[in-house]
Amino acid sequence: MRDLGVGFRHLVAGQRWVTRHGRAYGFGLLPALITLVLYCAALVALAVWGDDLVAWATPFADDWASPWQGLFRGLLTAALFVLGLLLAVLTFTAVTLLVGQPFYDALSQAVDRDVSPDGTAPQSGRPLWRELWISARDSLRILARAGLWALLLFAAGFIPFAGQSVVPVVGLFVTGFFLTEELTAVALQRRRVDLRDRLALLRARKTLVWGFGTPLALAFLVPFVAVFLMPGAVAGATLMARDLLGEETGEPEDAGDGTDGDDRDSPPTLTKDHSPW
Repeated sequence: MRDLGVGFRHLVAGQRWVTRHGRAYGFGLLPALITLVLYCAALVALAVWGDDLVAWATPFADDWASPWQGLFRGLLTAALFVLGLLLAVLTFTAVTLLVGQPFYDALSQAVDRDVSPDGTAPQSGRPLWRELWISARDSLRILARAGLWALLLFAAGFIPFAGQSVVPVVGLFVTGFFLTEELTAVALQRRRVDLRDRLALLRARKTLVWGFGTPLALAFLVPFVAVFLMPGAVAGATLMARDLLGEETGEPEDAGDGTDGDDRDSPPTLTKDHSPW
């Protein structure tokens, strides 16, 4: 149970790190804002045209008497929107990380350099196109797993009592696990830790993962909160990745003495191979 607290401390430490590095924080907001706009547009479209989609998918109910047709299709429309919202929560991090891979990789490197005793950050040595390909491939694999869980939890939601009490709690833990996997992948991919090994690391310390990811999953239910927490979540996941691999981690250079660090307001430096421009 101690790991629950450790995971939460990594999450808080990541948020503290970005607040001390103001420009790095703004730098990390851009991909999440872009993704939020896309997701909001998709959810609005689902809300506006969801009933038409349900009517098209259920032609057998065209001749049903009132009020059964309206109740049936209304329930399906609501369920469709809830499923879309759940999938949005599950996939928001993966899509944001894919859109902002160069940004978040640079931010993660800055955290590594700040807390590493020798002031260096691990490098994969891969070109940007290769990193993007691996990130996209692994994200699709994780999204497939997350989608399966979402469908199972959605179906379990119709179980009386358990569907309204136990299932939402299980859903938060599942979402927290997948959020943590996606976020730690930024730092672990630079260390050439592949997806199978990443999952093994996380499963070996599930309580650590839940301590980090479950509060984040709860916060991410509010889309605007997700945007503002993303940079700190990446920073905290980098600290967690170091913990998972047993790497020594020191205090940030500008922490604890009340003085300004030289790079407090400096954005992470993008390497030549990871420039987004």
